Amino acid sequence: MEEVVGRRHVSLERALALIAAARAEAKTQELALALCVVDPGGHVIASARMDGAALGAMPLAVGKAYTAVLWGMRSGDFMESTQPGGSDWGFNATDERIVVYAGGLPLFLDGDLVGAAGASGGTPEQDEACVRSAAVSLGFSVE
Repeated sequence: MEEVVGRRHVSLERALALIAAARAEAKTQELALALCVVDPGGHVIASARMDGAALGAMPLAVGKAYTAVLWGMRSGDFMESTQPGGSDWGFNATDERIVVYAGGLPLFLDGDLVGAAGASGGTPEQDEACVRSAAVSLGFSVE
């Protein structure tokens, strides 16, 4: 029986490359985003706030990444179910770090959840598109 189970996570170099790729994508859309990459425990590996991004965008980017890694799914997947009467109603009130808007994606390599990335500053759909483009360009699966 194994007594220790290993856990893989995104390296700092790869996290910085993902942020650079997401920044490049955001610039093509004339967006100013806050970006964050977390490890499987939800701890920040790297983050950046582009010039002109709202000051409040960074906590949302971190929360989106945290939410995505916590459940291994898109943060936006909880948008409807957490509304009043939804099956997950109140879930986002259990932990102040949880953000249920699109823009956070889990990062998988070879089927392993190795972290997550989040963005905030555009519409939720724009945030997610920038993260998705960057993650896929670096060889991550996000679903």
